[in-house]
Amino acid sequence: MSQPVPPPGNPFGGPAGAASFPPAPAPAPARDNVALGLVTAVVAALVAAVAYGAIGGAIEREIGYAAVGVGFLVGFAAAKVGGRNPALPVVAAILSIAAVYLGQLIAIAVVIANTLGGSAPEILMEDLGSLTDLWKETADAMTYLFLAIAAVTAFAGAKKANA
Repeated sequence: MSQPVPPPGNPFGGPAGAASFPPAPAPAPARDNVALGLVTAVVAALVAAVAYGAIGGAIEREIGYAAVGVGFLVGFAAAKVGGRNPALPVVAAILSIAAVYLGQLIAIAVVIANTLGGSAPEILMEDLGSLTDLWKETADAMTYLFLAIAAVTAFAGAKKANA
């Protein structure tokens, strides 16, 4: 007696020759748009600067975690949109320093507006030179540390976004 031999092919599949798997999905679109990444980084830096300044002005002090948030937001957004271009983390770090600096100026304007009356945007636009001088006079080691923290976090956030 001979042993039965199973028929060739997959017994659970469809008819012979029919594809048993759906077609592969289309590849993800390339994210290497450096110009769009730079625009995104600038917008994220401006939004983060306003938020950082509003928070700092409302509580009348600086917060290190807020500088971390500014840096991470700028770096992560730039890299997610712009892709793996090696210039984006560097640009994000520079923009995050600018965002924290602008946020500190906004915080000073908010404190002055709360103390003397008036509007913070008005003070910021009309007395930018005086605000900058006041920032220079009141800047201490922690102020510069927050700038550095934002830059390092932006660089790391941009690298993390593409990991």
